[in-house]
Amino acid sequence: MITDLSHFSVIKVSGKDAQIFLQGQLTNDVRQVTEQHSQLTSWCTAKGRMLVNMHLCLRNDAYHLLLPQTSCTAILKRLQMYVLRSAVILEDVSEHLSRFGMIGNKHCIGDTDTVLDIPGNPSRHIVLTEQAQNLWQCALKNTDAVGADTWELLNILAGLPQIIPITSEKFVPQMVNFQAIGGINFKKGCYTGQEVVARLRYLGALKRRMYLAKIECQNIPQAGDAINLKEECVGHIVNAQAHPDGGVVLLAVINIDSVTSEHVYWQQAEYTLQFMELPYALEDKSSL
Repeated sequence: MITDLSHFSVIKVSGKDAQIFLQGQLTNDVRQVTEQHSQLTSWCTAKGRMLVNMHLCLRNDAYHLLLPQTSCTAILKRLQMYVLRSAVILEDVSEHLSRFGMIGNKHCIGDTDTVLDIPGNPSRHIVLTEQAQNLWQCALKNTDAVGADTWELLNILAGLPQIIPITSEKFVPQMVNFQAIGGINFKKGCYTGQEVVARLRYLGALKRRMYLAKIECQNIPQAGDAINLKEECVGHIVNAQAHPDGGVVLLAVINIDSVTSEHVYWQQAEYTLQFMELPYALEDKSSL
C-alpha cells in the first residue's frame, strides 16, 4: 500500500556546521545518521518539554527533518534563532521533495529516493523523492492507495507518538516513551533541554508515561483532550484514530498511579479506556 504524506513538511539543514548545530539541539545523536540510517529525534525547550518530534535523515550531504506541516513554520522560525553565526542554512524544501508512506514493500523506489524505515509491523517506509508522479504511478500498478489516516493508525498501534502544535511543550520525551523507542541518546552530550531530560533519568521518578488504549465510541478524540479519573484530569491524549474493527485507538500520557483504575475515561464515564499492550518493552534504548 502507498499513502500520500504531504501533511508532513521537510526542513533541509545544510552548511559546514549543520551537524554541530543539530547535535546541540536534538535529543538523539546526529553523528549516527548516515545515508543509510535515519533516526527518530525531538527538539525540546530549555525546560526539557518537547516542541516537536521528527525523523532525521541525510540526503545529498544535507540533513532533512520530517515534521508535521502544522509545526513547520514555527519550528523553522525558532530554529533560525539558534543559528547565530554558525555556517548553517535552514530551508523548507517541501515543494521540491514529495513524501510518501509505503506499507509492506518498497517497490518502485528509485536510486535517488531517500528511504526511512519505520519500526512496527507491518513493515513501513517513508520515501522522500523528487520523482513523485513516477513513484505514485509505478506503485499503483502493484498495490493500493490508502489515506493518511491509515498511516496514523499504524503509528498509534506501533506506539509511535506525534507531537503537534496543540501538544507542543506538554511532555518531556520520557513521558511519550522516547527512551524506549530510540529517540533519546543520553551519551551524546549537551543539547537544548538536556539537563532536565537527563535529570529525570538519573535522579527523578517518572510519574507519567504513554499508554496504548481503545475506547468504544464513534467520535475521534482530539490531541490534547483530557483523560479523567473521578472528574480529575490525570492525563492527555497524544494521538487518536478510528479502528477498522470499531471504536477508537489512542496514545495517551497518563499518571502511572491512575492506570490501575478501571474508570479512567475520556469525556464521560462510558468512554472508559481499555488498555492494550504496547508492541515494545519500556526499557531504555538510549545508549544504542
